Amino acid sequence: MKRILLKVSGEALGGNEGQGIDQETVHNLANQIKELQSMGVQIGMVCGGGNIFRGIQGESTGIDRVPADFMGMLATIINAVALQGIFDSQGIPSLVMTPFRLQEYVELYNAQTARQYLEEGKVVLLAGGAGHPFFTTDPAAALRAAELKVDLMIKATKVNGVYDSDPAKNPEARFFERLSYLEVLRNQLKVMDLSAVAMCLENKIPIRVLNVFEKNNIVAVCKGEQVGTLIHA
Repeated sequence: MKRILLKVSGEALGGNEGQGIDQETVHNLANQIKELQSMGVQIGMVCGGGNIFRGIQGESTGIDRVPADFMGMLATIINAVALQGIFDSQGIPSLVMTPFRLQEYVELYNAQTARQYLEEGKVVLLAGGAGHPFFTTDPAAALRAAELKVDLMIKATKVNGVYDSDPAKNPEARFFERLSYLEVLRNQLKVMDLSAVAMCLENKIPIRVLNVFEKNNIVAVCKGEQVGTLIHA
């Protein structure tokens, strides 16, 4: 793999509790990213904001969907700025880019500039979602993966891959080692937003779903090992 897009949910960043930023989880991520960089892998990263705030939470309390989603976008920026600080302390060059202006703290996203940063060996933290309401970070990640021309999109979650039902509720849930995009869409498997899967299908970007809590999972995938679930053509 020359270039990957790593999508980490906010709940995963929050560790087992799904809240705040879990030190062990984030430092595990940082160690893997450092190893990937030593292998020459270029890394873009999209993080969710569910450990801080989700737009749907705002709706449930009476906040209109548009400002609620903007609050969710701001939560992803908080996570990205925190990750940048942790990466920098580990000697990992990184920067945050967002689709709207917060120039005192982050850079305005531009695909060509982001690709240049990746070529320079920087981790590009892509925050703020797609910059518009009604889009989760899944389709935002698929969009950035297409714009940055990555070889693989990795969705790091709290489970080992894709199942036909929730393995936490159904001990007989069937695990899938490989799936086609069309199988995911046809069966509406809850991997990620179906619009994100459709975008990856259109742009021929394979997706790997894996457990973020298991050490060296991401490195193993980039070395060609079978980890989690592969979704491809």
